[in-house]
Amino acid sequence: MTRHVPLEEPGAAGEHPLHVAVIGSGGAAMAAALQAAERGARVTLIERGTLGGTCVNVGCVPSKIMIRAAHIAHLRRASPFDGGIAATVLAIDRGRLLAQQQARVDALRSAKYEGVLDGNPAITVLRGDARFRDGRHLTVRLGDGGERELAFDRCLIATGASPAVPPIPGLDASPYWTSTEALVSDTIPDRLAVIGSSAVALELAQAFARLGSKVTILARNMLFFREEPAIGEAVTAAFRAEGIEVLEHTQASHVAHVDGEFALTTGHGIVTADKLLVATGRTPNTGGLACEAAGVTINARGAIVIDQRMRTSNPHIHAAGDCTDQPQFVYVAAAAGTRAAINMTGGDATLDLSTMPAVVFTDPQVATVGYSEAQARHDGIATDSRTLTLDNVPRALANFDTRGFIKLVTEAASGRLIGVQAVAPEAGELIQTAVLAIRNRMTVQALADQLFPYLTMVEGLKLAAQTFTKDVKQLSCCAG
Repeated sequence: MTRHVPLEEPGAAGEHPLHVAVIGSGGAAMAAALQAAERGARVTLIERGTLGGTCVNVGCVPSKIMIRAAHIAHLRRASPFDGGIAATVLAIDRGRLLAQQQARVDALRSAKYEGVLDGNPAITVLRGDARFRDGRHLTVRLGDGGERELAFDRCLIATGASPAVPPIPGLDASPYWTSTEALVSDTIPDRLAVIGSSAVALELAQAFARLGSKVTILARNMLFFREEPAIGEAVTAAFRAEGIEVLEHTQASHVAHVDGEFALTTGHGIVTADKLLVATGRTPNTGGLACEAAGVTINARGAIVIDQRMRTSNPHIHAAGDCTDQPQFVYVAAAAGTRAAINMTGGDATLDLSTMPAVVFTDPQVATVGYSEAQARHDGIATDSRTLTLDNVPRALANFDTRGFIKLVTEAASGRLIGVQAVAPEAGELIQTAVLAIRNRMTVQALADQLFPYLTMVEGLKLAAQTFTKDVKQLSCCAG
């Protein structure tokens, strides 16, 4: 029998603290809840599943742990120093690796989500599934079977996104993996087929390959086809050098699963595998919210439409993170959640994504910020650019690993840096320097004049900047 809790109505201004309802408990939701509480609001955080959202539970944290373990396995199997350090015959115990991975996930969720919420008296956690009754009220189906009507002064929708599943005939009837199932598998399949060509697909494809799977990637176009073309070319070359099969311009027209084996029909023949990972993007979790009842507009792909202040079409309701059309990075979600909370509690904050860094944790890593040449051309900006291959970077030479490049894009008229694309080991560690340079409107000459520590990968930014006026092959190893 459904239990009904009396409706809570918002009071007049000044009668009680502003009541902010937050739907979700991931990066955007937590940042918003904490910021709203800090600004004096009473917060109700509603979560239907596991606290912490995608990143800590089934996304960033477990994937990076698995990727790191796979990197260690790869180096023990083969490295540039095998002539002096004998390679090792590996014994992979995925069950033990998974236990280690999950223990760290559980610890972070306990410390950074459950513990933080428990310690904040201004935040009440309500376990249940929320939907809008109208523009100022939620109905929450509680986890214990009851139902509660909840009024709010302001509401933040931060429900995240879930793996998208393409409409391939036969796929739904098969036991395919999304990233969620792949990350908690306690075995490494002998053969893994991967449908997808962007970050999640490629990170996990390489991790499974390095842990022992024979991996085949089916890319509808090319790898990273939305990025600077050289990025996809460099990563494809690196993958193929490791024995990963990359099938470009290849789509599965049918999926069959018979006697424990997948068979994917493609224009280039049949691809067989023991497991199939589908990683073709993520879909906003908005279907069950009844947004129309609250006057909240969603777009054709189900994402909530917001303005620069994270406001929806209902002035009392904001949204942030992957359920909107913002870039799907947890640091973007958290920044948006913080600013949404400021705006819901009387402030005025916007989110500038013009210098948003992006990192893909393949090896070599992919890191970008700002304009590519094609994007600048689309916006009518005349550019000048230089590409520095890593055989010109002392750190890469010392590592005996010169895969990749660093490309700088400038505004031709001013020489101001407006974009950086890098494919390099640990490229994610150098990109924030590029972010700050662009943010501070530095020219490449100003960047070239800076002091960079020798034998670091980030020194490659300085060397790339120097190529606008010099032939760096003619410089000494640490020329200033």
